Amino acid sequence: MVQDEGLAEDITQEVFVTIFRSILSFNQQSSLSTWVYRITVNKCLDHLRTKKRQRLSLFSQLFQKSGEPFNEKTTFDHPGIQLEQRENARYLFKAIEELPHNQKTIFILAHIEELPQKEIAEIMNMSLKAVESVLQRAKGSLRKKLSVYYDRRKIN
Repeated sequence: MVQDEGLAEDITQEVFVTIFRSILSFNQQSSLSTWVYRITVNKCLDHLRTKKRQRLSLFSQLFQKSGEPFNEKTTFDHPGIQLEQRENARYLFKAIEELPHNQKTIFILAHIEELPQKEIAEIMNMSLKAVESVLQRAKGSLRKKLSVYYDRRKIN
């Protein structure tokens, strides 16, 4: 979700510290894995909100100083992607990064973490139908974004 291996490791540490501190408050209304995923998703979303605020602040500072917009490139390569697929993976993760938070989270949980939609519904505190709907919107958005990329590649 954060597209930075070092940051993901830091967040993982934060998650385990949170679990250690609050395990006694775990009420067993859901499975332990669902509870852990919920904590993880919340930690990631907290970081992304903070990062977005910092980026907007940095953007406004750079824009005011130089008169040119700031372009940040996504450099994350998912560990499961082979060398020859890295370029495609960058475009995919850049497109995922541009999705609204709910779509991004649900897409990652469904297609990268390969969780069942029922568990995603519990993690996201949504109905199964709502998860299915958001997932379909995410796929449609990604199809649209990635078709532009693939159309450009065919031309070049």
